[in-house]
Amino acid sequence: MEFSVNQIAALANGTVEGDGDVMINTIAKIEEGHPGAISFLANPKYTQYIYTTKSSAVLVNKNFVPEQPISATLIRVDDPYATVAHLLTIVQQMVTPVHVGVEQPCYVSDGVELPEDAYVGAFAYIGKGVKLGKGVKIYPHVYIGDGCRIGDNTILYSGVKVYHGCKIGNNCIIHSGAVIGADGFGFAPTEHGYDKIPQIGNVVIADNVEIGANTTVDRAMMGSTRIESGVKLDNLIQIAHNCVVGSNTVMASQAGVAGSTKIGQWCMIGGQVGLAGHITVGDRAEIAAQSGTQKNVDSGARLFGSPAMDLKAYGRQVVNIKNLPDLYKKVKELENKINELSK
Repeated sequence: MEFSVNQIAALANGTVEGDGDVMINTIAKIEEGHPGAISFLANPKYTQYIYTTKSSAVLVNKNFVPEQPISATLIRVDDPYATVAHLLTIVQQMVTPVHVGVEQPCYVSDGVELPEDAYVGAFAYIGKGVKLGKGVKIYPHVYIGDGCRIGDNTILYSGVKVYHGCKIGNNCIIHSGAVIGADGFGFAPTEHGYDKIPQIGNVVIADNVEIGANTTVDRAMMGSTRIESGVKLDNLIQIAHNCVVGSNTVMASQAGVAGSTKIGQWCMIGGQVGLAGHITVGDRAEIAAQSGTQKNVDSGARLFGSPAMDLKAYGRQVVNIKNLPDLYKKVKELENKINELSK
């Protein structure tokens, strides 16, 4: 497929600076650009490449001021990164095959109504009492347990497992290998070992949630583990029983959240972050990669380290640690001088 720069600018609500008739057939990183490609400049540290890129066009911010001549045609937009996401969504919709109907063999329990525009892939299993919304896509080898609810236009990719009684909202994407509603890790220590505590709750996932491959969201002991609207979870994340992840929070790979922890709205949690159980993370908190915290986190906090601390305080601590060898040397020199004076 090919589009002119003028056509792309119209889709992106942008303004063209240069040749609007040049044709674009692919998207490339700005440092790897080539003729026929469109790139974008969103991070200032890549600005140097805009002067050397071979891409035919580059998306830039409306207020970008070049310091050198640029050979590429510019498309000025409000937010280059968001514009790329929008354009890629359009391309994906154009090139992705539309799956409709029921493939065989698969198993659909008696009484389950399949919407006319639904897709159920081969070897999928749909249990008793399941309710499926319009336009759902159930890819091969998906398991949906009894009594589950899957909302409109939700996609469950191959190998997803949804245990009984769980609810998934509209326009969600659950990637391969994700497990929704497995038992929470609950055991009571006794003199004989550990007695399992039945996990009789469920998982409730709101609308517009995306959950990455091999991520697990455990069912509640009682009540519901909740993933609120707009949450984006990366691959390989563990959300334990009775947790709440607030709307529009994003979480990177290998993060782990222990039981009954409540995370606020619009939080940003980096990779390999560990959150202890029964704590609260306030709205719009930012926790950097590999941080760990055992206590509540205030709204708007920016934390780093393990144990996690304020980002600025952590920065000062790092500087002081770097200076320790010089400080040690100075202390030894002072000790030697004191010893000489005392003699």
